[in-house]
Amino acid sequence: MSNGRGPWDIEPPKPAPAPMRRRPWLWLLFVVALGGIVAALARAFPEALRTRDDWASVGYSAGVLILLASGLARFRREAVGRYLRHAAIWVAIVAVLALGLAYREELAGVPQRLRLAFSPGAPVTTGDHELVIPQNDQGGFVVVGKVNGQRVRFVVDTGATDTVLSPDDARRLGIPVDSLAYESEAETANGTGYGAPYAVQSLEIGPIAMGDFKLTINKAPISSSLLGLSFLNRLESFEFRGRKLILKWRDAGG
Repeated sequence: MSNGRGPWDIEPPKPAPAPMRRRPWLWLLFVVALGGIVAALARAFPEALRTRDDWASVGYSAGVLILLASGLARFRREAVGRYLRHAAIWVAIVAVLALGLAYREELAGVPQRLRLAFSPGAPVTTGDHELVIPQNDQGGFVVVGKVNGQRVRFVVDTGATDTVLSPDDARRLGIPVDSLAYESEAETANGTGYGAPYAVQSLEIGPIAMGDFKLTINKAPISSSLLGLSFLNRLESFEFRGRKLILKWRDAGG
């Protein structure tokens, strides 16, 4: 007796479930993150891990965590990927927080090091009354300061007695270079140079500010203004250390 179903009504066979792919990278992430937590805690609390028994206790606890994770994976094999992913994310979050705690002092100096590396010409304050000028790729020390409130690029020159403005910078600042008396002589690598003494209202290098500052306007064109000993010698100290020029100063009343 027919049940009213034709051959076209036969349901196609259901495809067999695809075998679940193993995800060894999740286990690797879990183990690495767990090791990071242990290392960070050991650095943050070195007094807690002084003997072999202390380390054995840590190893025992880590082993228990790994066994629990693997047990959960066997209990719900169809959801192992999801469980491992969630566990790895949480362990990674805890690892990052623990590493941040352990290396908090080193991390606090990262912004300063980034400014030194990626702010050419910008002096970086590294301490109380301490300023650092990084060396550039050409081996010189270049800093952008302000003269009468306007930005001026200086090359630090310890061989120059005076701080010298180039004619181009002086004109940009509104100094009447054509009416100055260039009576000062100085021996340079190119021979005798002539300059005109001039007092500006202010010279600023980062937080270091000097008022009524006497400098020299160079008569001949030069590639850059120079920050010389007339500025450096008024500081408490300056020294070259590695690829950095370190300036220290005192307050005017100190």
